[in-house]
Amino acid sequence: MSIKVGDKFPSATVRTLKDDTVESLNTAELFKGKRVVLFAVPGAFTPTCSSTHCPSFVRDAEKLKAKGVELVCCTAVNDHYVMDAWGKSQKAEGKILMLADGTAELTKALGMELDRFSTGLGLRSKRYAMIIEDGIVKWIGVDEKGVTNSGADAILANLS
Repeated sequence: MSIKVGDKFPSATVRTLKDDTVESLNTAELFKGKRVVLFAVPGAFTPTCSSTHCPSFVRDAEKLKAKGVELVCCTAVNDHYVMDAWGKSQKAEGKILMLADGTAELTKALGMELDRFSTGLGLRSKRYAMIIEDGIVKWIGVDEKGVTNSGADAILANLS
């Protein structure tokens, strides 16, 4: 079952690199008391994720902050080294916190699994974005193709 508006955001362990050290973070603790935008991509360095989805959040990071967003996070079922390298290649440092969901713990807890086994990619995350306020999901946009519902423009249109 997929997470929906009004649900409490699940507690899951994700990882990031900070000063070349692996840091484990708990999503419930990380998002507590904050207005957060979380977006997910099927994979770092993949075409749409790299050309459109992540760049929309890098481009609009200041606009999101101006609307009261305290933290913008990106997650994918990739390891922390890949997410760190991708964040650097996207010029996301200082704008987006890259959260590695290497074991898909968060993806599964959200019910956002995407089966890409037939294409050799294995278990991935659906492409989505959400607004979370003090641990409660306020808005979700999911895309099968493109980034119409999950890009920064969609988030900006749904922030009050």
